[in-house]
Amino acid sequence: MANQHIGITVMGGDSKAVVARIVEAEQLGVSAAWLTTGGAGLDGITLFAAAAPQTKRILLGTCITPTYPRHPITAVQQVQVVAQLAPGRFRLGVGPSHKPFIEPTYGFGFNAPLTNLREYIHIVKTLLREGSVEFDGREYHAHTRLFDKPITDMPIMASALRQKSFELCGEVADGAISWVCPGRYLRDVALPAMRKGAKAAGRETPPLVVHAPVCVHDDVAEACAATLEQVKFYPSIPFYQQMFVDAGYPEARNGTWSDKMLDDVAFIGNEGAVAKRLRELFAWGAGEVIAQPVTAGKDHDASWRRTVKLLAQVGSRL
Repeated sequence: MANQHIGITVMGGDSKAVVARIVEAEQLGVSAAWLTTGGAGLDGITLFAAAAPQTKRILLGTCITPTYPRHPITAVQQVQVVAQLAPGRFRLGVGPSHKPFIEPTYGFGFNAPLTNLREYIHIVKTLLREGSVEFDGREYHAHTRLFDKPITDMPIMASALRQKSFELCGEVADGAISWVCPGRYLRDVALPAMRKGAKAAGRETPPLVVHAPVCVHDDVAEACAATLEQVKFYPSIPFYQQMFVDAGYPEARNGTWSDKMLDDVAFIGNEGAVAKRLRELFAWGAGEVIAQPVTAGKDHDASWRRTVKLLAQVGSRL
């Protein structure tokens, strides 16, 4: 994780389409591919197991794998497969998701998300790196050992949105993964919180991984409309809404985006404009970027490739 990367999310379509997109991303020079898992959608870890033998260099990561539906021992069972098929290339990102998604979907009580995340990371890291775990906590119990040798080179990262979650990541995770967080919030709230958590644990501050929509397109209004269509519901989710308010956007209490909010979160414009914004992220301390390509215009394939090529170009110069 010491090196800076610009990766892309590769969700969308059936399993064959996702795997093909990962292969194409590697061919275009992208350094990292990421997948999100949610609800009854395709499982990111399984997709990476399919893509691993078809790729050679591209890093593979989840952003995120939800904790509540999957016991940490089960996650370890799965990630060992990808780690063995793609040695040194897989990064596991986990997170509790959100109450409006977890409780209605699975029927689980979403009562202590930070405790859940802390225990989950502890079990996964201990089992993978030490080969065995003996743990009894509030949310999980884990007593088992690996059948194969430990895996010590897989970063275990976590999602973060509010100050306490960034602090937790600084304390126990190998990176914090944000999503649609304004840049100044990440700089002024997230990074200091991560440093505080790391200092309390007596460790180096792990990387802040900034996950954001990106659209390289000449018609800014058209690109904004396409981006808004993908992210429009986030201000209506309680945790996200409060994050936006904390970042200086009280208008988020209405459950909608303002133009200033979207401009602060998404990277939109021609190659020069987007490249400048990306370089600014790294200048103030971001460790890595996950770009979620947004397609605009009539030719979605061409729009995707234009954005991805720019991301690969900027990433190659870091």
